[in-house]
Amino acid sequence: MLLPASRREFLRRSGFGLGALALPGLLSDAGLSRPVLAGTQSPMAPRQPQFPAKAKHVIHIFCNGGPSHVDTFDPKPKLNEYHGKELPTQNLKTERKTGAALGSPFKFQKYGESGIEVSDLFANVGQCIDDIAVIRSMYAEVPNHEPSLMLMNCGEARQSRPSFGSWVTYGLGSENQNLPGFIAMCPGGLPITESANWRSSFLPGAFQGTYVDTKETDVEKLIADIRNKQLPLDKQRKQLDLLQTMNRRHLEERGADPALEARIHSFELAYRMQTDAADAFDISREPKHIQEMYGKGTHARQLLIARRLVERGVRFVQLWHGAGQPWDNHDDLEVNHRKLAGQIDQPLAALLKDLKQRGLLDETLILWGGEFGRTPVVELPTAGSNQGKINGRDHNHWGFTCWMAGGGVKGGQVHGATDEFGFAAVENRVSVHDLHATMLRLLGFDHEKLTYRFAGRDFRLTDVYGNVVDALIA
Repeated sequence: MLLPASRREFLRRSGFGLGALALPGLLSDAGLSRPVLAGTQSPMAPRQPQFPAKAKHVIHIFCNGGPSHVDTFDPKPKLNEYHGKELPTQNLKTERKTGAALGSPFKFQKYGESGIEVSDLFANVGQCIDDIAVIRSMYAEVPNHEPSLMLMNCGEARQSRPSFGSWVTYGLGSENQNLPGFIAMCPGGLPITESANWRSSFLPGAFQGTYVDTKETDVEKLIADIRNKQLPLDKQRKQLDLLQTMNRRHLEERGADPALEARIHSFELAYRMQTDAADAFDISREPKHIQEMYGKGTHARQLLIARRLVERGVRFVQLWHGAGQPWDNHDDLEVNHRKLAGQIDQPLAALLKDLKQRGLLDETLILWGGEFGRTPVVELPTAGSNQGKINGRDHNHWGFTCWMAGGGVKGGQVHGATDEFGFAAVENRVSVHDLHATMLRLLGFDHEKLTYRFAGRDFRLTDVYGNVVDALIA
């Protein structure tokens, strides 16, 4: 039996999932004089979804560490009544020991025509609440950061799986061949589990996220080695053409090699980024009133960059709050949450308004949230932690909040609910798999049919789980 010459040929013959689709379109030079290599197809060439959809891009604002839902978007008056007292119900088991009820130190008020209550931590975002669908009934599997991060980002808490951004770019490609289709921005370093959060795993390496440290303001530092200071573009082109020809010949002689295919694509992308990256990441080119709308600071800068990226056709942009887990406030929650929310409230509202005024909100799906929430009860200090403080909350996977906007989302609504104290999701519960299935639906995919054949099995983002939450779709 003769084996197909390449993975693409094998998938075309076998008809498995989207791998059966030929990758359409040659790489265009976009002003660089001519096609890069005759007959070369880009794995990031734009592709149509399985059915018509409004959402074409995704911006994921990830508050890594776990923001407290009862202090942000899920008010619980009953919790304040019991402040300092034991709950009438038993505390659910979380990672650490917990005690009495801890009332929220923040004030909630109603916003918009929908009258949805939002904490004063997000007063600016509250002004956009009629464009937002608040999901108050999220739940995850375990109260630990690492598996919860992997579940939220990759749909699997324990084993290596492709990230959500990798699945989206695998299915849709990207509209700009001069920029990465999937960009992950995290200022000051990496979150826990590091690049595993935006990995491509068994998907081809071209769909891996590209990390950018947005703490840097100079494009030369934002994207290391973005420019070749020794050779002009035309000479680089000749040099790269020779290298790519040799690599292609090597690939043809040895059959399909995903690692080599990814390397060939990365060389080409690096060359092309010289023309677009400097412009996309340079917010000084924005009018003064737009810069002032977003405000100052790292988060204002990276949220404005996110808008510039989707405006230029980048498919998936993920924004992390910072290295490690900044929202993991086991103590001093009032001070820390106020500081963290103060860094993103104005620019996040500006992003929503800016996308809307440019006509981009309808086609840009925005997700805000963390890997889980926090307990409505106080975390008790233990030896070596919390420094003897009793003013924070433990991790809570039983119930938490995230919200979506744009991209076909039905705004101005609250979906689901936690119990009267905010400990567990009890009404219209939404799992992480349900969230992923719904987001894929908004992007034009049946989550059960966006698959990739690996190790004798058709894998998908939602594994064998997930139901679309139709109520969230306009």
